[in-house]
Amino acid sequence: MRRLASVQAGLGIRPAPALAGSLADQVYLRIKEDLFDFRMLPGERFTEAELAARLGVSRTPVRLGLARLAREGFVLAQPRSGWQARPFDFERFEALYDVRVVLEQAAVERLCAREPMDGAGILGALADVWLAPPPQRILDGRLVAQLDEAFHCSLVSAAGNAEMAQIHRDVTEKIRIVRRLDFTKDFRVDATYDEHAAILRAVLARRADEAGRLLRSHIGMSKAEVRKITLHMLHEARQAGTGAP
Repeated sequence: MRRLASVQAGLGIRPAPALAGSLADQVYLRIKEDLFDFRMLPGERFTEAELAARLGVSRTPVRLGLARLAREGFVLAQPRSGWQARPFDFERFEALYDVRVVLEQAAVERLCAREPMDGAGILGALADVWLAPPPQRILDGRLVAQLDEAFHCSLVSAAGNAEMAQIHRDVTEKIRIVRRLDFTKDFRVDATYDEHAAILRAVLARRADEAGRLLRSHIGMSKAEVRKITLHMLHEARQAGTGAP
């Protein structure tokens, strides 16, 4: 546990927030989890009163939590009819993944070309996670999702362009709702370790072309798997909602 805490600190990963802080913060986190876990379906309409009754709180913290989620793009305010979970738009996610590839590939090329290599401390922290032998791999899907996000954000950050890193973080936040689904399957956790290790070794060896190729392949595979998992989860959630066999 000490090693894990050190790795998380080195990569800037904060512990998952507990249900503490203001009531509005707690409500925000609970609604966000419901959206991420498809307990609230994309496109589903609801009112503040309905949510307040379900969560056992007043409408004020619900309103504040929803306003925060709206700013982040997860829910939409509907004039005179309450709120709506943002409808699922695969074209939007495809476009965001394309932007992510461009940013990460540019960052890897920049990182490999710099002399001396910048971000050595960040790369060392990444190596602690992704180059660890299989018996030491972390298997908790939720934690691996955080570490995966940190891997990609850290590569961009290590390249030394603060504006690029900020744009990449913004894109990362927008795709998080589907990206985390990639780690609900054990085989995807193993594949992510193998693919990240290969990318990291290529970066450390300054093989920019190889690192870029591996990165594109890795993100493409992840995108395809996420799409399949998302469609399956949406189907199951809708079946459960209708009571269909």
